[in-house]
Amino acid sequence: MNSLSIYNSLTKTKEKFEPINPKLVGLYVCGPTVYSDVHLGNCRTFTSFDIVYRYLLYKGYNVRYVRNITDAGHLVGDADIGAEDKMTKMAKALQLEPMEVAQKYTVGFHQMMEAFNNLPPSIEPRATGHITEQIKMVQDILDNGYGYEVGGTIYFNTVKFAQENKVYGQLSGRKIEDQLAESRELKNQGEKRHPADFAIWIKADPNTLQRWDSPWGEGFPGWHLECSVMSTKYLGSEFDIHGGGEDLKFPHHENEIAQNCGACGTTPVKYWMHGDMLLLNGKKMSKTPDPETGLSNSITPTELFTGENIHFSKPFSPMILRFFMLQAHYRSTLNLNDEALLAAEKGYYKLMEAYQILEDLKHEENIKISDEDQQINSLIASTIADMDDDFNTPKALARLFTLTNKINSFKNGIIPISSISAETLKSLKQLFHDFIFNIFGLKDETQASNSENGNVLEGLMDLIIDIRQSSRTNKDWTTSDKIRDKLNELKVQLKDSKEGTTWLIEK
Repeated sequence: MNSLSIYNSLTKTKEKFEPINPKLVGLYVCGPTVYSDVHLGNCRTFTSFDIVYRYLLYKGYNVRYVRNITDAGHLVGDADIGAEDKMTKMAKALQLEPMEVAQKYTVGFHQMMEAFNNLPPSIEPRATGHITEQIKMVQDILDNGYGYEVGGTIYFNTVKFAQENKVYGQLSGRKIEDQLAESRELKNQGEKRHPADFAIWIKADPNTLQRWDSPWGEGFPGWHLECSVMSTKYLGSEFDIHGGGEDLKFPHHENEIAQNCGACGTTPVKYWMHGDMLLLNGKKMSKTPDPETGLSNSITPTELFTGENIHFSKPFSPMILRFFMLQAHYRSTLNLNDEALLAAEKGYYKLMEAYQILEDLKHEENIKISDEDQQINSLIASTIADMDDDFNTPKALARLFTLTNKINSFKNGIIPISSISAETLKSLKQLFHDFIFNIFGLKDETQASNSENGNVLEGLMDLIIDIRQSSRTNKDWTTSDKIRDKLNELKVQLKDSKEGTTWLIEK
């Protein structure tokens, strides 16, 4: 097994991946707050970690993948006090029970993950299903001296924790002193001993719809507490990988570390991974209208798939968008625009076409040994090495396209298939299948298209080729050339050979 390295956001370096328990890798990814439809930025994050999950499985690891559902406790604006709960706010707006809201958007989230062909996690715990465990962690934090109560709300004593443990701020690079300068005037802000302190259990006010009994009165858990509890419940007090978007690094993940250390006495995660954001036309997505144009710089996944939007010239399928995401490293900003998706569409079809050509190639007895065998095996090894280098999908994808050129050369007879061994051809086929479907998680939409329209199209093309062949037999070159030229305009290529005429639609 080749060595896998992961960029650790905690240490700011790439590190060799060595799981705590060689028999079981623990992977936790912060899931959605199910008060609205999942947005494209979330889709990129979840797709990035789907590929991480897939590649770990490909490497032979036994992986327990936990991705939570937040259905309580996440306050508007990511605040920890002084704001309304997102679930409560949406429930009131829709005149539904909070759990109706949670169910509605959880179903929608699952449907979107299925559209992107993301594998389901091993465990998908809900915050509301783990209230007892969250109350216990709050009590443990209090017992260890890192929490204090103010009128039924429990705060984490960040200053004391930072003084006694040197880990606070290591992940985000932020200092407690900075938070004092940046603190906002929020309701109940004065209750805290320091602006860096955060609520781990929040007293319910009369308007709170979701509330549970606790030793400190009726209330609900803080957003950060949920992930600390659900990750350690299913993966242990110390586990391998914790992932999420870059925007969660502070305060969410920084506070998770503090809570776990405060309750369990250990830093919870060996490798922290963070994916970068998705831009739209070079700008951060926002539903707020631009003052000059009056248009918002936002788009939902459904609007992109249906084409019902102002940003793109045509609809794009989930697989085209997934392919597009593969073209950037998960730690890089990705800019979504019409030109980029049109190019991704061409690349996707080119890759799928190469896969079909490769599947049809059959080995012949070696006539002449060349360096092609060595080159292809080197490219195969390099493709895997690229993924071993912090899941570098754009580099691995580029290797596949270099191999695609080789595959097309085999098909067109530029390079004889006999120049590589049967074993190399088998390895090449295995690599393409593994990477396209098992690791990159793509589905072949060309086959679906062909199955729907293939019979009619095949029949029409057979008829056209027959008419052209009759024209050539009768030396009616005008008709023959007209058919070929018109098909070229439609991006249909005819290829004549001793075996007959074949056709191919250019992508």
